[in-house]
Amino acid sequence: MDALPATTLEDAPIFDAEAFRLTPFEAELTAKARRFGATVLAPRAARWDREAAFPTDNYRDMHREGLLGICIPEDEGGLGADFRAYCMTAAELGRYCGATALTWNMHVCSTLWTGALTEDLDIPGDARAEHRRRRRMHYDRILADGAIYSQPFSEGGAAAAGAAAFGTTARRVEGGFLINGKKIFASLAGHANYYGILCTEVHDGEKLSRRDTLYLGVPATAPGVTVEGEWDPLGMRGTVSRNLIFKDVFVPEDAALMPPGLYFQAATRWPHMFMTLSPTYMGICQAAYDFTVKYLRGEVPGTPPVKRRMYPTKQIAVAQMRIMLEQTKALWFQAITDARPDPTKDQMMRALAAQYTVMENANALCALAIRTCGGQSMLKSLPLERMYRDSRCGALMLPWTAELCLDRLGRDTLYEKGEVD
Repeated sequence: MDALPATTLEDAPIFDAEAFRLTPFEAELTAKARRFGATVLAPRAARWDREAAFPTDNYRDMHREGLLGICIPEDEGGLGADFRAYCMTAAELGRYCGATALTWNMHVCSTLWTGALTEDLDIPGDARAEHRRRRRMHYDRILADGAIYSQPFSEGGAAAAGAAAFGTTARRVEGGFLINGKKIFASLAGHANYYGILCTEVHDGEKLSRRDTLYLGVPATAPGVTVEGEWDPLGMRGTVSRNLIFKDVFVPEDAALMPPGLYFQAATRWPHMFMTLSPTYMGICQAAYDFTVKYLRGEVPGTPPVKRRMYPTKQIAVAQMRIMLEQTKALWFQAITDARPDPTKDQMMRALAAQYTVMENANALCALAIRTCGGQSMLKSLPLERMYRDSRCGALMLPWTAELCLDRLGRDTLYEKGEVD
């Protein structure tokens, strides 16, 4: 990896390399992300939040540092990060700018899913060779041109939660597909170069089926693609998640990011793929704790060097935050380490528990940080107020919302597969 200019790392790693037994590659990659986050992302984060603007400048810099290709296989020109290495790197970026880390996740998944994930799945030999040829075309756009991919899921129904077929459809025509439909809360809308659309292939006379899900890379400039709606949300404002409309949008067969049927296999056999929203919020957990410690020690830049650490109430609050942070880190790290095809029931339930814990504890830590630091911490001139608003969004995000995690954990604890009452 190309190294960033040498700088002093003021922030300790979220996951200490020795304590968590990181590989040298993981330690190097997360250190790179920490330097990049502190020097590039943090100074700009308030601007994207204030303007509800997409962090275009950050993406130019991420391209220069090779971060747009983090999960592209090394032999295809990328950094070759696997699932765990990516998650820890994303957490380091999330502690400095939640919106950038969250949108970056949407981009990276287009390479993680088509790269390391598909290598673990069953694909006939000819289909695998064709898939690798096609993905190389997408990878080259990212590596050479800095192309940005997005990954719109939501449609306002049960499809994004995996309970129904996607309502956005693709019909085979000569040379490719015609796409029709709508995606809501589509992060990067109007700013991505390609939209990785999950849609259902239409077979005349047959009901739409999740098994027929296609994953197609649609150029943002394709005729029939439009972006609509305003974007002025509570938090994660820089994601610019407006609505995407597809009306008779033609894409050639080479637009396929996965072979037919492979997305369904991935969603069934590699369920940890749906945890990739959580690293951003793991980073926010750490950031809220870091801010509180610095604030109480009188070390926050731009504020008077007044120490508040001598008060027992503050000490108790920080202790509570540290306990919550350590619990969250331990569970989440084990879950991302478990990630693999065909996980056991315990591994799957741990993943759901980790997702729920990170999403809920991010907001709980931010709330406790504000209460502990006091009124000044609510000012928009300080980052804690933004962290609080950003943290509230995580539990609402499909496909694994906090409610869905609880529902599945309760059901799967009390029922074995096939049992009914």
